Amino acid sequence: MASYEKDVKAKLSQNGCYFTRHGKGDHDIWFSPITKLPITVDNKILSRHTANGIMKRAGIKWRF
Repeated sequence: MASYEKDVKAKLSQNGCYFTRHGKGDHDIWFSPITKLPITVDNKILSRHTANGIMKRAGIKWRF
């Protein structure tokens, strides 16, 4: 099964998003300057749909 967390975090960084803090459990909180919204990123993203949902929340037109 594919693991998407490294690719998601790389795309977030490339598009100006940045890590703000650690959340509960194995989640990190990022901030998107595009949408001006915080984004919760799991450290074990196994679903392509979850990865695409994070991209959509960040305002990035990229799909896995």
